[in-house]
Amino acid sequence: MGKLSPRSGKTMSRIGNLPVLIPAGVTVTVDNRLVTVTGPHGTLTLPVPFKINVDIKDDQVIVSRLSEDKKVKANHGTTRAHINNMVCGVVTPWTKLMEIRGTGYKFAVVGSNKLIVNAGFINPVEIVAQEGVSFLLTEETKLTISGINKVFVGQTASNIRKIRKPEPYKGKGIRYLNEFIKLKAGKTAKA
Repeated sequence: MGKLSPRSGKTMSRIGNLPVLIPAGVTVTVDNRLVTVTGPHGTLTLPVPFKINVDIKDDQVIVSRLSEDKKVKANHGTTRAHINNMVCGVVTPWTKLMEIRGTGYKFAVVGSNKLIVNAGFINPVEIVAQEGVSFLLTEETKLTISGINKVFVGQTASNIRKIRKPEPYKGKGIRYLNEFIKLKAGKTAKA
């Protein structure tokens, strides 16, 4: 539960009430219920949900709600978080680091937006990145996914991990870098 407001007695959103600071080199505009964030690495847009108000004052974005409905309260903090992620993403792109483990398992990148995954299947799996997401290989087994949209980067990483999840006996498969996989003990031979 959020804190009670001293004046109205209504609950406040802790995340939604925090202002989003606009750094130098980033412009944020609100036009017809559409927030546009432009920075050195690109432009992102976000449609504003119903009964949510977005204002720009003194290099800050202030998100407020016009109703106390449960869905509007939920959208209040979510909208503020999305705007903050957009502002951070156009300044410093979001990245996810992944690795693949297993004999013969490897990544290959064609161009900057096509990934070929060899993960023990008969045919390699091909993944084409969404617009704004790029792949970079540091080794054949280590992959960096980057982009200005946090949602697209995270969803792409999740889709790649689903190709071959880490199995619990030897740990073979695709995982996030430094992800801990609890390994099970295999069957032991009887003497």
